[in-house]
Amino acid sequence: MNKPVATTLAIFIILTLVAAPEATACTNYLITPGASADGSTMITYAADSHQFYGVLYFRPAARYAPGTMRDVVDWETGEIRGQIPQVTQTYSRAGNMNEYQVAVGETTWGGRKELRDPEGIVDYGSLMYLALERARTAREAVEVMTGLVTEYGYPSSGESFSISDPKEAWLLDMISKGPGNKGAVWVARRVPDGYISGHANAPRIRTFPLNDPDNTMYSPDVISFAREQGWFEGKDAEFSFADAYSPDAFGKRRFCDARVWCMFKRAAPSKNLPADWVLGDEEAEPVPLWIKPDRKLTVADVMGFMRDHFEGTELDMTTDRGAGPYGLPYRWRPLTWKSGEEEYFNERAVSTQQTGFSFVAQSRGHLPREIGGVLWYGVDDTYSTVYFPVYAGVTAVPHAFAEGTGSFEEVDLDAAFWRFNQVSNFAYLRYSDMILDIQKVQQELEGRFLSDQDAVDQAAVALMEQSPRLAREYLTDYTRTTGETVMARWSELSDFLLYKYLDGNVKDAQGNVTHPGYPDSWYEEVSTSTDDRLQMRRMPAELALKAEQKAKALQIAGAVLTLLEGRGIVVDDDSRTAIEAVEDPGKMKDMLVLAATAESAAELLPND
Repeated sequence: MNKPVATTLAIFIILTLVAAPEATACTNYLITPGASADGSTMITYAADSHQFYGVLYFRPAARYAPGTMRDVVDWETGEIRGQIPQVTQTYSRAGNMNEYQVAVGETTWGGRKELRDPEGIVDYGSLMYLALERARTAREAVEVMTGLVTEYGYPSSGESFSISDPKEAWLLDMISKGPGNKGAVWVARRVPDGYISGHANAPRIRTFPLNDPDNTMYSPDVISFAREQGWFEGKDAEFSFADAYSPDAFGKRRFCDARVWCMFKRAAPSKNLPADWVLGDEEAEPVPLWIKPDRKLTVADVMGFMRDHFEGTELDMTTDRGAGPYGLPYRWRPLTWKSGEEEYFNERAVSTQQTGFSFVAQSRGHLPREIGGVLWYGVDDTYSTVYFPVYAGVTAVPHAFAEGTGSFEEVDLDAAFWRFNQVSNFAYLRYSDMILDIQKVQQELEGRFLSDQDAVDQAAVALMEQSPRLAREYLTDYTRTTGETVMARWSELSDFLLYKYLDGNVKDAQGNVTHPGYPDSWYEEVSTSTDDRLQMRRMPAELALKAEQKAKALQIAGAVLTLLEGRGIVVDDDSRTAIEAVEDPGKMKDMLVLAATAESAAELLPND
């Protein structure tokens, strides 16, 4: 598309942008070495989709003859989009990290729909995994990805990519140039050391330095192309990538930027970042591209950022009516709906039911690359998953998590994806109770893996000095063992939850069935919203029977009091009132028996 788009079309795109289905999937956070407690670089990724089967991909390193071609298989559809030349040497990758500790994640933001190029070959998913196979640093990965789309075209919609290595973290915003314009426009920025960043289905790069190649890279036509389309008219220094290629919309603020805002608030509470941007204030400043955290962050901290439903903020999903009686912080789709003529929405948090897999990628420069890189990996909902360590030097991954174990079309409880979904989906029925049982096991496992990390590292380093092959075998065995441990404990947990919460009951520690009922707040809400429809009524016969029972109980109460006083036991006014208040004749008969031997009136009364 070389001529400006018609004004009416541009307006239509802006108005419908928020409705794009991919605009609410996936979350990434980026942590630079200077912002982490151990000097590691970390990025996170939650791969969210209602039709995505979470597996731990693995590809070994390989050599190829010159002239070999490689199929490009669309990550979402599985269709072959075309072929590109294969490089002579590829690097191994486990999940979204390669043997050089380079890690990649993404979030989709859609952008201007007219910029999609159906003829492009290299889709966003293929870009990630091609970069992992071909790059030894984050900067190289940026160059590989942008070079591929320039040469072979880019069919996907707007994307943000997180790219890291032991020294740096980069954020890359990219969108195709539409039919007839092979390639993409893009900007990549290095997150300053000591800072953190994030993106969640909205482009984050606005203005950027035009002459700082060490920290900023961009396509030569990123500004001129926007000018040609009529999307920008100012000075180059004023150009905003996000505003030109994905104009502002309420949904992007509330469903997307809100997740970054919340993480920033948790990492840097002293900055007191206001919620006005995500609440839709037209005069508000956008969420910053990056901030400096109040303290240096651990792997456990970053895992915690990936477990969030806006708790304690203005957007808290555990407290509104949609949470139901058990504080369920999940809302079934669709994300927006209409009531009358008005449109409404549910919040979109980091933790969501449709996550396929997620990870925290940790890259550490002070260790050999096979040992320094750790992909803390989990499947399903981030709040109830277990992150276990997958070292960069592994030669295989645990069977339950591996590609080829199970599928989205058939339930297989030997597959981690299905086992974790079994637990989480059951927990959604009585969330505030069951999540506590889940977290006990989750913390037990993750706590063990994190505390063992240093010892595992040191053992691998010692083996590396003897034989790199032995070190890789050791790391592979350890990764396999941790994955198997997770699966075994989650199978036990699934059985335990069914046993404990069968039929809406709750068994106590001794196995006794209890009926705790709903929270009082829920009973109050139900009684208020239903008027008197659910209010118990008494029939005349019931009232007559109750009066008869009360009269009998009062008659026996008189006998109890007479017996106590006849035995010389003083009955104070409070005890007398309590005895006479009992309306059950059976209980009064028991009390009459006790009155014959009791040494005080208090012995007859219930302890509570």
